Amino acid sequence: MWAYFAVFALVLMAILWFLQIFFLNTYYQDMKIRETAKVAEAIEKLYGSDDFRAKIDELSITNDIYIYIETFGGGIVFLPSSEDRYYFSYAYLSELKMVRTALLAGEETQASIIIPEARTDTNTLAYATYLGDTPENRLILYIFSPLYPVSSTVSILRTQLAYITVISLLLAFALSYYLSRRVTRPISEITSSARSLAEGKYGITFKGGQYTEIIELADTLTYASSRLEKTSTMQKDLMANVSHDLLTPLTMVKSYAEMIRDISGEDAEKRNAHLNVIIEEADRLNLLVSDMLALSRVQSGSIPLVKSPFSIRDVVESILQSYAIYCDNEGYTVTLLCDNDVTVVADEAKIKQVISNLFNNAVKYCGQDKQVIVSVKKSAGKVRCEITDHGSGIPQSEIGQIWERYYQASTNHVRGAAGTGIGLAIVKEILSLHNAEFGVASEPGQGSTFWFELTA
Repeated sequence: MWAYFAVFALVLMAILWFLQIFFLNTYYQDMKIRETAKVAEAIEKLYGSDDFRAKIDELSITNDIYIYIETFGGGIVFLPSSEDRYYFSYAYLSELKMVRTALLAGEETQASIIIPEARTDTNTLAYATYLGDTPENRLILYIFSPLYPVSSTVSILRTQLAYITVISLLLAFALSYYLSRRVTRPISEITSSARSLAEGKYGITFKGGQYTEIIELADTLTYASSRLEKTSTMQKDLMANVSHDLLTPLTMVKSYAEMIRDISGEDAEKRNAHLNVIIEEADRLNLLVSDMLALSRVQSGSIPLVKSPFSIRDVVESILQSYAIYCDNEGYTVTLLCDNDVTVVADEAKIKQVISNLFNNAVKYCGQDKQVIVSVKKSAGKVRCEITDHGSGIPQSEIGQIWERYYQASTNHVRGAAGTGIGLAIVKEILSLHNAEFGVASEPGQGSTFWFELTA
């Protein structure tokens, strides 16, 4: 950045030198021609006015020019009062003839030529144009302007420009160095911190310096660092939880298998009891692996959504039917509040899994009254599904964490099976894929209501 700033300053100075030295004379001549043309326009507007001569005298003195007006026949119409005819003829007669010839020979209404003067080294700009509206009363206006040599001016400017160049380059180098350090230093620090982050040192705070864009980059990387730290912690917890959840049933299966082999092999009653434990632990292993596989596939996006219209009431009723055994044998009461047949557009199989997981949680945490209420409402193009239990509820400090895998609220279960701790994580991923809103309302001792909304 410092090099770019420095080169930019050098290029600017080089252009300034080039323009001042090589184009100053040409620019000076072009400027004089434009100014003379403006004076001619002003004289044309004044032509015919009462104070015509006084105004022209004023223009002549103000602009350091000589003005001469004649007829086509050569008769003098105007000559500056400070000049007599003989002096003017002596000084500008040759220039007058040359510019008059150029004007009459050309097709333009004006002509200008620069005539060098060898004796004084001062060139003369001779300008001619017509005055009058019609050919019958047309006059010729001549303006003569001395072009003073600019070599001395160029020399003065060159000396002045040398000082300006040195001062400007010093300031440009100092400013560019300061700005480049101010911009690149936080970037270098961010790069160094990013290397540490890549090496697995999480929880790093990135500093952004003074510029908004770099500050936003640093804040984003700091957020990414915190998320990576959280992900790393969750990964470690996942390995610990999975290892624990797999080890316990495997140990049980091995122990009871050895008991059947060594002790209860001949005792049919004990053998069947031990075999039932093995089957239950195998089912637990199967449930755990299935939930882990389902969560992994949903998170990876390997299972695309297949959206179609379907009746959410039919889905809820089919799930409740599968839980009828708990209603009959264990005294659970399930109430469905859905007056009409409500249709939603979503992936039916995945929404069925969501409702099943939420309902299973409600049954697990429903409390002593063993009541679960499922409500389906349609409003403003949305269908809201709520599953409510009257259990012990969830502490406010834990509500934000229950959607994480392997997190289980610190409440007592009614049913004996504790589950895998992945159900709500699966619910979160599926609903996120549907861009659906979801949440939970809970108060300790009052129960919980899990809800989600789908497009009707």
